[in-house]
Amino acid sequence: MNAPTGLMYPWPEPPAEGEAIEVAEGVLWIRLPLPMALDHVNVYALDDGDSWTIVDTGFASKRSRAIWEKVLARPLAGKPVGRVIVTHHHPDHVGLAGWFQSEHGATLWTTRTAWLFSRMLQLDEQAVPAQETVAFYRSAGMDPKILEARRNERPFNFADVVHPMPLGFKRIKEGDVIRIGGRDWDVHIGNGHAPEHATFWSRDDNLVLSGDQILPSISSNIGVYATEPEADPVGDWMEACERLSQYAREDHLVLGGHKTPFTGLPLRMRQLIDNHHGALKRLEEFIAEPRVAGDCFPPLFKRKIGAGEYGLALVEAFAHLNHLYQTGKASRTMREDGAWVWLAKA
Repeated sequence: MNAPTGLMYPWPEPPAEGEAIEVAEGVLWIRLPLPMALDHVNVYALDDGDSWTIVDTGFASKRSRAIWEKVLARPLAGKPVGRVIVTHHHPDHVGLAGWFQSEHGATLWTTRTAWLFSRMLQLDEQAVPAQETVAFYRSAGMDPKILEARRNERPFNFADVVHPMPLGFKRIKEGDVIRIGGRDWDVHIGNGHAPEHATFWSRDDNLVLSGDQILPSISSNIGVYATEPEADPVGDWMEACERLSQYAREDHLVLGGHKTPFTGLPLRMRQLIDNHHGALKRLEEFIAEPRVAGDCFPPLFKRKIGAGEYGLALVEAFAHLNHLYQTGKASRTMREDGAWVWLAKA
């Protein structure tokens, strides 16, 4: 294998709204807006001859549906969408899968865990946070003012941005070989950012559909939530990165869920692994004095965390502390107020 040459970005600008860029024969890159700091998601259309396969979908919103109608009419030339593949259960990726099923007759292909999470979360609509969620935030040492505000606000609900999902899907799993867009693709499963996250590696050329498992210039959020407070997604992430790195080639063109397509995958896989090892080392040094998760932003992010990023930063800090605890590098005790206090082991 040739020495790493650095990351390269063949397309300096993303496709315009409602338009597409052909990144390989029969493979279109489309971008949809998101109402958050990370203001876009990439989706892909692959030409199956008499129909299209769509990989990921964007949020369910009037704006997204209007953009899709333009895309369906113009870049996709009115040819039907026969299949939707969802890489993982996050709403910017699964949001319109049900719409494509119910309104366009597409079949849904995804991992079993992604489908189960999507269905469960879409049905779990709440007016205020559940008691367990409030307790989890407290255990993370959430800023008391933020906690007080959140406990009385309508929380983020999947149902707000995910179209109702009909029953029925086709499961994809590790080791599958799937024909998409005139190519055979190996399915390799990632973890950490989302459980059972599907990635697709073309046998016939240099394409990789990576979802959010592999991104070029940002690290995917890795968080612990009230649904599984003892989880170790950081350990899952590093295991997946090490395993997926064995497939990486310099010539791979990686089509990810955010930012722009890139080459230089072996180097990027090493960066993703090393970044978290470095973060864990800094965090271990930082908790030489007792800290709650809400104290631990400085060693992990090395930048100021604003209100819009606070929740994601908190669950990521908790995840890294969980990893240190579960690998025997930190202890934890619960304060009287219900917050875990973490301390590095001497």
